[in-house]
Amino acid sequence: MHRLTREDGELWRRIVRGVRPLPGREQPAPPRRDPDPKPPAGEGVRHASGRRGEAERLAPLDRHAGIDRATAQRLKRGRYPVEARLDLHGLTQEAAHRALIDFLGASRAAGRRCILVITGHGRTSGGILRHAVPRWLDEPPLRRHILTLAPARPTDGGAAALYVLLRRLPEKP
Repeated sequence: MHRLTREDGELWRRIVRGVRPLPGREQPAPPRRDPDPKPPAGEGVRHASGRRGEAERLAPLDRHAGIDRATAQRLKRGRYPVEARLDLHGLTQEAAHRALIDFLGASRAAGRRCILVITGHGRTSGGILRHAVPRWLDEPPLRRHILTLAPARPTDGGAAALYVLLRRLPEKP
């Protein structure tokens, strides 16, 4: 069973504070708290594959995703058509971060659903962008655009690229 973070537990307590059980029913037990209130580094972006290792680095966005298993599997298997690509090879961290922010905003505004972000392996620099991009995608300015992530298939760049499934824009009345 998944344990709640401190923030989730506090939110739950605020929600159920005024709730009273129906006559003849017991009150539900309060949710258990996570023993470590600080999430691990990189938490927040869900990884569609569910694998260990690389998935651990990308894992979180789970609580934000709201996608079903079939959708996660389609993304992981590269079955969503990639509607746009961003290649960050050779950019500095600052330039790559700015490019990623601009690209995600423009892609979502254009109604794109699945994009490919190519970070490169970073063999000479230790993969700085490869490790930074999932962290950036989990930060508030970008997280609001994203449903989930998955490492790309080998034909699309493998571990040096990410499929990013974007949220749909709200319908205008």
